[in-house]
Amino acid sequence: MRISEAAKASGVSARTLRYYEEEGLVVPERGANGYRDYCRAAIDRVRVIRFLVESGLPMRLIKEVLPYITPKTSPRGICPQFLAEVEEYRDRLVERIAGLATQQASLDAFLGAARAGR
Repeated sequence: MRISEAAKASGVSARTLRYYEEEGLVVPERGANGYRDYCRAAIDRVRVIRFLVESGLPMRLIKEVLPYITPKTSPRGICPQFLAEVEEYRDRLVERIAGLATQQASLDAFLGAARAGR
C-alpha cells in the first residue's frame, strides 16, 4: 500500500512514516516509480514502534530493542540488560513526575494565598 494508505492503516502520519524510514526503523519496498510500498509486516512494525513511542521510550532504546521484537515475542524473550535500561528510564520518569508534583503543589499554594489576599 502507498504511504497515505499505510498512514491510515497504522495510525501514524505520512510524515511519521518517513521519519521512521529515515531512522532505519521501517524499510518500505519501492515501486519502479519510486513510490513507497508498505506491506502488512511493515504496518505491524509501525504499530509496535508507535506503542513503544507512546510508552515514552526514547528513540535510542526503541532502535535497540526493535530488531528483537517480532509478533510472537514475549516480554520474557527480551534481553534482561535492555529491560534493566527501561526500568532505569522509568525510574528517572518517576523522579521527574515527583518533582513536577512538588512544583504543582507550590504553585497551588501560591495561587491559593494570592486569591485569599484579594
